[in-house]
Amino acid sequence: MTTAAIILAAGRGQRAGGGLPKQWRPLAGRRVADWTLDRFRAAGIDRLVLVLSPDDTDAWVEFSGTDLMLAKGGLDRAGSVRNGLAALAETRPDKVLIHDIARPCTTARIIGDVLAALDTHSAAAPGLPLTDALWRGADGRVTGTQNRDALFAAQTPQGFRYAAITTAHASYQGPAADDVEVARAAGLDVAIVPGDPDNIKITRPEDFARAERLLRGSMDIRLGNGYDVHRFRDGDHVTLCGVRVPHDRALDGHSDADVGMHAITDAIYGALAEGDIGRHFPPSDPQWKGAASEIFLAHAAGLARDQGYDLSNIDCTLICELPKIGPHAEAMQAELARICGIDASRVSVKATTSERLGFTGRGEGIAAIATAALVRS
Repeated sequence: MTTAAIILAAGRGQRAGGGLPKQWRPLAGRRVADWTLDRFRAAGIDRLVLVLSPDDTDAWVEFSGTDLMLAKGGLDRAGSVRNGLAALAETRPDKVLIHDIARPCTTARIIGDVLAALDTHSAAAPGLPLTDALWRGADGRVTGTQNRDALFAAQTPQGFRYAAITTAHASYQGPAADDVEVARAAGLDVAIVPGDPDNIKITRPEDFARAERLLRGSMDIRLGNGYDVHRFRDGDHVTLCGVRVPHDRALDGHSDADVGMHAITDAIYGALAEGDIGRHFPPSDPQWKGAASEIFLAHAAGLARDQGYDLSNIDCTLICELPKIGPHAEAMQAELARICGIDASRVSVKATTSERLGFTGRGEGIAAIATAALVRS
């Protein structure tokens, strides 16, 4: 099933203070919006729609031509959602998540649980059972109490079958607190999945401090390194970091001998303490003879996502006298980014020689070293 996420970023967030709309304010070294968008990128969502205010001209320029689809904010939240749904009309995903940009601490677990619930429900959303006593009040005084049984605090992302929520919004009149209200008005049954107390919505100035603590203090950062080498054989090209590079020789190996991609794959496995390529794709197994190394790298990146890690960045150095890597480095970065599901700005491919020393200096083969950083928050 295809998936999409609509990230609502058209609000002004005046209660949060600070002058700038809260989504563009700095938080733990980045902007609120950057944290939120990367949570959904890391989750492997097929399409991301960012709903922007027409007044955020800098954001329109910044995000045009990126991996994001852009939609214009409406007069209210429901109008913004309808515009986001309309942006997906041509592709019509099976499942769509709707999320507030001001929830930068949402987790891979919540996103995955909501998507999984949509396999058996038309709608699903995370909620937290209320545990505090509830009062009614007026004029600064308690005027009564409220039974908290069966009450939940609503969170996002809220998920829906695309066709069902599109129809529900088309027939809904008036304002709505969230998309669950719209869905229920259309008769949709909404499943509740467990929320997370840390999935806070930044609303007031003090919320920035709490979000900062969550994003800085709960990170699990892992580094892995990989090394690989392949000798030359007769041929007319080499495959390096997924790119075919003309050369008067080829690289010898059980698979396609992509030495750069093998080093990167082992770096990711190493960061996860999951061994190396040989553990997951044994060279003794004939099905991997001549296999494209993209299979190995995609598996490693997927394993990281499954364990809740974002692939923060990759750095790969190719060691050879020839062929020249520089003319192909940008294409290599783009291909590695595509396979790993990250932005190309997070991928580095560079080359060096060994000053004609050793087997690489003698032109007998190519070596590669790589480092990968994984972050789980």
